Amino acid sequence: MSNEYGHILVAVDLTKDSHKVLERALPIADRNHAKLSIMHTLEPLGFAYGGDIPMDLTSIQDQLDEHAKQRLAEIADPHQVAKEDQHVVVGMPDTEIHRFAEEHDVDLIVVGSHGRHGFALLLGSTSTGVLHGAKCDVLAVRVGDEDSKE
Repeated sequence: MSNEYGHILVAVDLTKDSHKVLERALPIADRNHAKLSIMHTLEPLGFAYGGDIPMDLTSIQDQLDEHAKQRLAEIADPHQVAKEDQHVVVGMPDTEIHRFAEEHDVDLIVVGSHGRHGFALLLGSTSTGVLHGAKCDVLAVRVGDEDSKE
């Protein structure tokens, strides 16, 4: 069997559904003997508040970054994802996922998708943004279904 994928990136939002997304990617990585990286993207606080805040948010951003690293480790460590393959970055999620994928020769991105349709799909989501800008394959794992057994 040829190894179709050499490097798989799993992009997670740190919710309980993140485990499901990672668990879907693991057998694909195993079958392809592929490197697996996992990442979470934090939006900068300045973006969330319009960038017009009369105070220094550096310490708060650092605390959020540290919390995200701990949470990511809780998801990745039980699956033996090495610390150097766990990444927390600050920026817009779809942009940072694309940047990481290009810089690290990722050939499959695995993301969770809530399976929105209608107006919610038109308004977009991270998984839709990742899909439309990716230069490699994207696997959208359905998460958060109301009829899910989890």
